[in-house]
Amino acid sequence: MSRRTVNRTILALVGLGLLLGAALVLLGGLDAYGRLGVTPPHWWPLTSPDQPVLSAASRAKWSARSWWWPVAIALPALVVLGCLWWLFAQLRRGGPAGVDLPSPAAPGEPHFALHVRSRAVEEAIEAETVALPDVDRVTVRVTGAARRPEVRAVLRLAPGADTAALVTAYRDGPVEHARRSLGLPALPAQLRLRMSRPRKERAARAKSRGPRVR
Repeated sequence: MSRRTVNRTILALVGLGLLLGAALVLLGGLDAYGRLGVTPPHWWPLTSPDQPVLSAASRAKWSARSWWWPVAIALPALVVLGCLWWLFAQLRRGGPAGVDLPSPAAPGEPHFALHVRSRAVEEAIEAETVALPDVDRVTVRVTGAARRPEVRAVLRLAPGADTAALVTAYRDGPVEHARRSLGLPALPAQLRLRMSRPRKERAARAKSRGPRVR
């Protein structure tokens, strides 16, 4: 799940909760139930303008429970920590949503902006890289700024792979093709190589863990 999807989901849930809470307060404050002749359940909050959020009986009832104060302290603390985590995740620098391409307009002609999604660039490089020999898995990320993008790739290689030949194939293949397609001949590219465990070792590790219980 992408960061954009997570952000939209969190904002939608928070907005929905605030909207429902505001609607309950508004209906109770305007005495809408009494004017409409509606009798809400006894546990319904804010049924009249003079009713507090928690009645004196409710406050006395819950505060007498041994678990009330730990929950009353831990729950807001978790909410605050979750909000701080979300805020720091947004402030953390990530890759651009897209890459700005140089305009092919001739001198004297009006320029127009060209833009391509970063995910499209990543998928194109990944599809071409995973087809190279001895590549088990590849992850590509576009970082930097929209006008100065960088490509960072992590390749997981099969045991016994020829790393020198693979680096050359990656540089002359996916990276060079991306530079030509984007019109960015100086596109920086970083590559990190990781070796996969042999199949026998992976099978032995999986066997040592025992069968999974579902």
